[in-house]
Amino acid sequence: MRELKALAARIEPAWVSDHLCWTGASGRNLHDLLPLPCTEAALRHLTARIAQVQDVLGRRLVLENVSSYVSFATDEMSEHAFIAELLRRSDCQLLLDVNNVYVSSVNHGFDATAYVDALPRERVMQIHLAGHEVQDGYLIDTHDHPVCDEVWSLYDYTLRCLGPKPTTIERDDHIPPLQALIDELGIARRIAAQASAPLELAA
Repeated sequence: MRELKALAARIEPAWVSDHLCWTGASGRNLHDLLPLPCTEAALRHLTARIAQVQDVLGRRLVLENVSSYVSFATDEMSEHAFIAELLRRSDCQLLLDVNNVYVSSVNHGFDATAYVDALPRERVMQIHLAGHEVQDGYLIDTHDHPVCDEVWSLYDYTLRCLGPKPTTIERDDHIPPLQALIDELGIARRIAAQASAPLELAA
């Protein structure tokens, strides 16, 4: 943790962020971003850990929601209620991955717009967009496809609810020609401009 603090002091990033997840147990790394149980016990554990990290770093953490493909039978609340409460208790901030919200909403059958509605707009520092693919009936966050129409629509809804936010389009594999990436950037910019434009009221 001291090394991370020294690195942050040296390069002065806008944010220090990580995924809101767990990645291993009993000393074994599972090499995946695994969803947390949405319980009061998990909230207490995370709030204490986040406070510890923020105290050492001397700055607020920015945590990112992950996509999920399973849920816990012990869940006591929805994921968006869990995240909103965690933000309130821990005074951390959120990197909102809109593709992950959409992927999880399809996999678990919840309303993606209700997820966005539950988030405090002042805590959302950045947005991520990405593509996904279908495997065995599930949407999988793969970062190797173009952003789909449904995610663009949710991005538009998110900006209209939360206001303009810095946005990154992620692409890790099946990299297309540069022009295709520039075209996606153009879509994001157009949606952002339309979402922030003042409403014209009919006479």
